[in-house]
Amino acid sequence: MPQSPQTLTHIKQTLSAHGLRPKHRLGQNFLHDHNHLKAIIKAGTIKENDLVLEVGPGTGTLSQQILETGAKLLAVEIDQDLKPILQAALHPYGDKAKLLYTDVLKSKHIIAPQIFADLQELAQTPAPTFKLIANLPYNVASPLLANLVVDYINPGPNTPRMTTCVVMIQKEVAQRLNASPGTKSYGPLGIMIQALCDVEHALTLKPGCFWPPPKVDSAVVVLHAKEKPLTNNPKQLHTLLHVLFTKRRKQIGAILGRSFPFPSEMQQNLRPEQLSVEQLIHLASIYHQQEQND
Repeated sequence: MPQSPQTLTHIKQTLSAHGLRPKHRLGQNFLHDHNHLKAIIKAGTIKENDLVLEVGPGTGTLSQQILETGAKLLAVEIDQDLKPILQAALHPYGDKAKLLYTDVLKSKHIIAPQIFADLQELAQTPAPTFKLIANLPYNVASPLLANLVVDYINPGPNTPRMTTCVVMIQKEVAQRLNASPGTKSYGPLGIMIQALCDVEHALTLKPGCFWPPPKVDSAVVVLHAKEKPLTNNPKQLHTLLHVLFTKRRKQIGAILGRSFPFPSEMQQNLRPEQLSVEQLIHLASIYHQQEQND
């Protein structure tokens, strides 16, 4: 029997019955607006048997709607206290749903390996394609997206590959993802994503769509892996961005050194945030070659 979206009353009563309250330190703000839930599912263009990764399922509100499409779901939750609630919410979907209780990040730069082992098991193939669809906790959004884009948009053989990402994140973070050169929002995360993905701002959500309401607006952003990525070496670009943007107020000539073989058309008095994605990719290739030669 189809599961109706959880109401705000249901979410509050379910947590209360288990002696729980939303945990601010884990960024728990539960989405209860049904229209926006439907919009997220629509943006994901989820088909039957698609493989979906969800991070921070909470009480399973979005999880149930993903599973209602016939998709397979791996839901990753750090809060062990939610275990009985999630198990009850996802039990009707049988082996289409798998729950993993862990921190999605092993470290700032590494996603927990168990996640990809479980995706492979759920898909029954070593190199499945998957979609990330999630109401991401604000404190994990940026490092998670950075790692997924660098390592899982164009991965090696026998590695899961992310094709689509529909995430609800802080509006300020969303603005970074498609920021233009020369703006204050332009930085490494947006540059990496623009190099490998097409970015679409789907909708903006006011605090009242959540319980408890956060202090800022949120946004749903859709990322699709580019058919022709701007770089085939995202790790090279990632390395250069770290070098440049840790000293972003300096000129690139001062950061990389006057002996660096800059392209003739590139002005060395520019700051990192003034360079286009394409220019940074070109520089990354030169920087990598220099490192290989040293």
